[in-house]
Amino acid sequence: MDNRKVKRKLAAIFSADVKDYSRLMGDNEVETIKSIKACRELLFQKISAHYGRVVDSPGDNILSEFSSVTDAVTCAVEIQAALIEHNMNLPDNRKMEFRVGINLGDIIEDDERIYGDGINIAARLEGIAEKGGICISGSAYDQVKNKLSLGYEFLGAQELKNISDPVPVYRVLTDPKSAGILKYKCIKDDPKYKRKKRTVLGLILVLLLVGGGAFFKKDTSFTPGEHRKMIKQTLMNLTIPDKPSIAVLPFVNMSGDKEQEYFSDGFTEDLITDLSKVSGLFVIARNSVFFYKNKNIKIDKIGHDLGVKYVLEGSVRKMGDSVRITAQLIDSKTEGHVWAERYDRDLKDIFSLQDEVREKIVTALAVQMTSDDEKRIQMKDTDNLEAYDYYLKANELCNSTDLDKLAQGRVQLQKAIQLDPKFAKAYTALGKTFFTQWVFGPDKDPALLEKVFEWSQKAIKINPDEPSGYSLLSHYYLWIKQHDAGIVEIKKAISLDPNNPEWMAYYGELLTHSNQPEQGIDLFLKAMRLDPKYPVWYMYGLGHAYFLLQDYDQAISTLEKAVEQDPGFWPSYLLLAASYDAKGMKEKSRKAVKRALEENKNLPNEKWEQLVPYKDPATGKQMIEALKKIGIYK
Repeated sequence: MDNRKVKRKLAAIFSADVKDYSRLMGDNEVETIKSIKACRELLFQKISAHYGRVVDSPGDNILSEFSSVTDAVTCAVEIQAALIEHNMNLPDNRKMEFRVGINLGDIIEDDERIYGDGINIAARLEGIAEKGGICISGSAYDQVKNKLSLGYEFLGAQELKNISDPVPVYRVLTDPKSAGILKYKCIKDDPKYKRKKRTVLGLILVLLLVGGGAFFKKDTSFTPGEHRKMIKQTLMNLTIPDKPSIAVLPFVNMSGDKEQEYFSDGFTEDLITDLSKVSGLFVIARNSVFFYKNKNIKIDKIGHDLGVKYVLEGSVRKMGDSVRITAQLIDSKTEGHVWAERYDRDLKDIFSLQDEVREKIVTALAVQMTSDDEKRIQMKDTDNLEAYDYYLKANELCNSTDLDKLAQGRVQLQKAIQLDPKFAKAYTALGKTFFTQWVFGPDKDPALLEKVFEWSQKAIKINPDEPSGYSLLSHYYLWIKQHDAGIVEIKKAISLDPNNPEWMAYYGELLTHSNQPEQGIDLFLKAMRLDPKYPVWYMYGLGHAYFLLQDYDQAISTLEKAVEQDPGFWPSYLLLAASYDAKGMKEKSRKAVKRALEENKNLPNEKWEQLVPYKDPATGKQMIEALKKIGIYK
């Protein structure tokens, strides 16, 4: 192209494609081709009727340009209405449902072709849109917001692939009842939502369990006697991520010995951990997949519930010095096998077998590994099978608040460390037992916290590439009120394990205590997406952040879900009581305090002044006043 003859212009770019087109073609190519031809003709007619021009139409995609954004959006609305009629007599699995993205941007025109970032943005918006939906950019919204009888939902400034700056995105609402309405997906985007500078009434003791509960996995495991209810998904729509997404179901113990359950569970957890280190994958957390253990649920429902395209399932049969592993990678939409394999190996080869299974999955999903990914997954916890076995047995004991079980778990971990002094994860696990004891033991002995610091430092020194040591250290720093140091450590953990929701939630907790609750909300929501069956302390942390922003309605709504999820988690009741009180709902506040005391009668005797890990000392003082106001502190 001759640069002197470049023709630039501002245009409304319209991009549309068919949702699940590959599946439709795979199911029935002939019928899909017939249907796409009919739909393309419909789209061409509508585009022409609204003064648009079809620039390109490969496969199921249609790219058009309009001189007016109003014409482009009106055309899109009419197209979607016409497609509803077209699909009316088709079965659900054969419907031809288009997604549309519209952007106003500068483009280059060369003969009949057009080029530029404006086109790329429209294509990315199309990918965000729901089936039968329309998404438009902020530049397009500015042109139509007061001109059409439509409503809009602001989805926030979105990071779009290969687009340097975030793009404001709006979803078009075509229901006549929505006309003239502007909704906000995130409350913080609403201009009426103002952050108030004064950090107000709150309940910091609760964060004792937020900090501690994160580590002892009280709310993430399924040990006997622990109160656990899975919350319905009300905070987010679990759409399939852009990157390959996978859930690793608990491998079934086929050994015929219930005592070997820890081994099959450990194999599952290690595989999840390895896959989580691959930045090009979206991996559902251990907590959510173990919800399906010993349950007969169809793969397509699991994929839908967790918002993933692929599900891995398998079994482990441990027989003396040998082991048999079966594994199959399944497309959750079609329930077809992508890859399946059976391995018969010596037990001593279990670590190399884990590597082989992981590599097969990554290859099957065509994931490109970065150099950082390679470095992370090559890092091994231990090559000592006996030490590994002690570590797995300790996990079963240490996922408890019972001090006797913690003591037994320490014995197992010490044996693992004696066998392999370079087993960094075992050092972290040992430090975690002291943190759990500090939280749930009879007193808050500072010596216990010092042991947390000691063991986390040992773990980091032995293996700087193992993330758990940094995470444990970040919690130590929170409770001695060195927030900035804690943030540095948790960011290191996340850089080494980018798919770990606990690290995300811990980071959200630290930011919330550091007077940054908005950022804390974002991180808690990210953690919930990675762990859709999230533990109650995630929900509590989210409610706490809303409370600090004085968004009491949202705090109440979130905390009511938390007490529904786990009625035994008393911290939610205390913060709920403070939220009710702030709204003048005195009777509800009194009932919430009563429920908290039923779960923990020792609350009035706690040394509250020592349990306020906010960065701002003035906030701690306000928290004490809040406790007095709801009758907890005398």
